Amino acid sequence: MKHVSILVPNEAVLASISDPRYMFTAVNEFLEAAGKPQMFDVQMVGLTKEVQLNKGAFTVHADVLLKDVKKTDLVFVPALSGDLKAALEVNKAFIPWIIEQYENGAEVASLCIGAFLLASTGLLNGKECSSHWKTANEFREMFPEVNLVDGRIITEEHGLYSSGGANSYWNLLVYLVEKYTDRETAIMASKVFAVEIDRKSQSPFIMFNGQKKHEDKPIKEAQEFIENNVADKISVEDLAIQFAIGRRHFERRFKKATNNTPVEYIQRVKVEAAKKQLETSQKNVNEVMYDVGYADTKAFRTVFKKITGLSPIDYRNKYNKEAFVA
Repeated sequence: MKHVSILVPNEAVLASISDPRYMFTAVNEFLEAAGKPQMFDVQMVGLTKEVQLNKGAFTVHADVLLKDVKKTDLVFVPALSGDLKAALEVNKAFIPWIIEQYENGAEVASLCIGAFLLASTGLLNGKECSSHWKTANEFREMFPEVNLVDGRIITEEHGLYSSGGANSYWNLLVYLVEKYTDRETAIMASKVFAVEIDRKSQSPFIMFNGQKKHEDKPIKEAQEFIENNVADKISVEDLAIQFAIGRRHFERRFKKATNNTPVEYIQRVKVEAAKKQLETSQKNVNEVMYDVGYADTKAFRTVFKKITGLSPIDYRNKYNKEAFVA
């Protein structure tokens, strides 16, 4: 029997507590129906017996207190909400316990922006991690030693797991079900919970919002210039000259301030502008391509797919209902 501990932090997102509980208790039922023994002892673990969430709108009754769990096999760190620095502060008592359990052989999985609490343990330093794209800049600022990967649904490294944003954690739940049971049970779980099995990327859902919480004024001005001239062909050399900074020094400063190289930033801004047109306009792909400063169809398609995981046509068909019908 595997012991599954679902943490119940203050300021947690309720669904990211109830959903893993629902998944793993349901898997027990699937196994029992197939004539197999149940595999999971699932407990919700809190600092107090009752934890109020959503400003008191919901109360979660923990099955057991943190101090009473001496050993477990799998720890789920739910998503947090609100002011993340404040949420980490009120939940700091979980940190030494998570570290102790991991050192004693437990695996740990963060769901969505539960990655902030897992990263606070230091266990993710030097390792890959996924989280919600919306908090990516804040995460990188707070945890520069963690390799936050854009677009990934699931990361796994040395018994530490993370999932992408929002409902992406369902894919991690199915993934862990397969790891702890078998493929047949994971397929059953994916069908019952209507989760697309083996989905790897959250790239189509990412909305690029350049990191501007820095004090490098010329770089911030360069970012704004790129964003305000999306239809123009912009080179790194031109930007360096315009802002009177040597090219190599400009590239280093830009990367340090924004977490993107200038070329990556230009591409992301152009692709974000293209995505918005593909979502809302009746323009064809070539028209959109020209509007965002590309003249080479192959180059545009390659960059677009690299960033979104979809071709421009597939992206338009996915998000623009009228264009798809037409």
